[in-house]
Amino acid sequence: MAIPVYSVVAYSGTGKTTLLEKLVPELKSRGLRVAVIKHDAHKFDIDHEGKDSWRMTRAGADVTIIASSEKSAFMENRYVPFETLVERVTDVDVILTEGYKTGNYPKIALRRAATGNDFAAEPDACFAVMSDAEVETTANALKLDDAAGLADLIVTDIKKHISF
Repeated sequence: MAIPVYSVVAYSGTGKTTLLEKLVPELKSRGLRVAVIKHDAHKFDIDHEGKDSWRMTRAGADVTIIASSEKSAFMENRYVPFETLVERVTDVDVILTEGYKTGNYPKIALRRAATGNDFAAEPDACFAVMSDAEVETTANALKLDDAAGLADLIVTDIKKHISF
């Protein structure tokens, strides 16, 4: 069975990362194993200049892997479609994404009134919406900082599909 995926979507500065920082421990405390895929619209580098892995990437490696007894990093030094990334994730109960607002997974749309932006996805088409202002929608509506409430919704939803 496919691992459930939920995408946290919002414009920059709304609080996607802050919400995920609170949501991950909430889901973990309920016994779930959690993966997070972060979309970055900019160039990023997780390697450090001069280190061996950086040198292998700079030499032209298409894939560079660095591993220790505590963790590992698998760096694709080329474009990888989002669906391929999702398919590569194993041994978790849920995948959360930050971004990917055009994807086909259930969306958790955020809106912070102070930014002046609306939701990045149509609220009624979302799994949940979170805002610091009142929202009229048919979706599950929560306060912007209600990570525990969102964890409850996600756990209830995935229990329909898998047992943990």
